[in-house]
Amino acid sequence: CGNRKSWPIFVSMFLQFLYVKSSGNSGAARVLTQVGTFAWSNCGTAQEPASIHSLSVQPDPIAIPGDLKVSAAAAASVALTSPLMANLTLHREVAGVWVKIPCIEEIGSCVYDVCSLLDEVIPPGQPCPEPLHTYGIPCHCPFKAGDYSMPESNFFLPSLDLPYWLTSGNYKLVALLSHVGKELACAKFSFSIRESKSTQKNFIPNGRNF
Repeated sequence: CGNRKSWPIFVSMFLQFLYVKSSGNSGAARVLTQVGTFAWSNCGTAQEPASIHSLSVQPDPIAIPGDLKVSAAAAASVALTSPLMANLTLHREVAGVWVKIPCIEEIGSCVYDVCSLLDEVIPPGQPCPEPLHTYGIPCHCPFKAGDYSMPESNFFLPSLDLPYWLTSGNYKLVALLSHVGKELACAKFSFSIRESKSTQKNFIPNGRNF
């Protein structure tokens, strides 16, 4: 879970964060080649101050490296300030049973400091990348309360290497955003990853409600 006002931004930043972390690993790793059948929904209560209103990512699947087309709308009724913690729980389907993927080298079912994560991807003092700047969507904490929307916009995603235990398979992800122990938002995702023998490097998901 990321900031609700800029949910697609956190997703994009998180993907690039995984790229930074995985590219630094010298152990066995495969290239993430294809992800399909991506779906998302809010899973928080009506009292939680932040939620996604819409999220679309095209095409499905998406090539990495390549352009990611994102349109989104989200809202937060309160300001989102540091510390913002994103607690991710990732499960993989194994022989018909959903098995939790542990947090290994900051990938998997981990807890992330969203503000620090964004500062790592975009160093403070640097302007927010397009198209975030154009639509007034912040890329650093704090995030003001309000409604935010982003028309279909392009993001570039670099090559992404992941450990062997995060390759082909079906996955479910639940993401909880909190501040000082108070839950602010919840979102869940389901997706499938398939390795491709083509010369294309990677693919990531397209979103729809479920």
